[in-house]
Amino acid sequence: MSHPPLPDFTAAHLRVSRATPAWFEWALAQPVSSHYVTVADCPIHYMLWPGDNARANQRGLLLVHGGGAHANWWRFIAPFFTRDYRVAALDLSGMGDSGKRAEYNASLRADEMRAVLGAAELGDKPFVVGHSFGGYMTMRFGAAYGHEVGGAVIVDTPIRRPEGDAPPAVASRARSLERHYPSFGLGLERFRLLPPQPCENEYLVEFIARHSLREEAAGWTWKFDVNTMSARRWGEPFHEHLQALKCRAALIFGQHSALVSRDTADYMSELMGPQAPIIEIPEAQHHLLLDQPLAFVAALRTLLASWVRDEIVAAGAP
Repeated sequence: MSHPPLPDFTAAHLRVSRATPAWFEWALAQPVSSHYVTVADCPIHYMLWPGDNARANQRGLLLVHGGGAHANWWRFIAPFFTRDYRVAALDLSGMGDSGKRAEYNASLRADEMRAVLGAAELGDKPFVVGHSFGGYMTMRFGAAYGHEVGGAVIVDTPIRRPEGDAPPAVASRARSLERHYPSFGLGLERFRLLPPQPCENEYLVEFIARHSLREEAAGWTWKFDVNTMSARRWGEPFHEHLQALKCRAALIFGQHSALVSRDTADYMSELMGPQAPIIEIPEAQHHLLLDQPLAFVAALRTLLASWVRDEIVAAGAP
């Protein structure tokens, strides 16, 4: 099966116009390559950051984006982990630069994640990190294949108490998201975060927006199949998947998240067990990769390092 052409991340229209800090420029300058792997007749795109040294190449880290998003959400995050890990970020089917399917489900996407782990050569017992919708897919992956990984990190993905508030209504939303714009600039102006929130790091929002559009015959449109955003994506018992994880787990969430409250975090802790770390990022909302990117990096680095240290202790090493 032939794959689509690999995306050109150096295209002029992808350059951020706002002033950017040195750490962001450093992150984007780090070596990254683009690849495809076919999963159930669908091309799945992923990006790969090789480890900085031999030790890093022995351990892998897979990053999974949110709903309607794409792997570029991790472009300015992933390079901070290459000292210790070989890092990959995929586009789930129907999103980013991956192919579309007639039907989508969490089991297929778990298989996509597993295929990228193998194709990217992320080694023995890699870690998986999923943000928002990607957290749900990570739960499904962990319930099916958790024994193959070193741990799963859920990032601001809500599993609410059965007697709590229902999740936001999304049943009629999918078709309303289908848009075509006559120019890239107009599409860029219409970009909005979902769920809506302000973000002080406007250069990061612009970066994400520039990588969220593709050109078709009818004009510029969003890089996701509207069918991926239907209410059917909530049809699985994700609370059962979370409870059935076959690996260590942790939750990272934003202090001011619109989706994960402290009570929701407490309930998820009950499902995962008392050994699962619960980490709150101060001054962060749901899109904490954009709100507090460096605080998120520090928290995730510390968490993964503690898991690696625990493994060494359990193995009896000094």
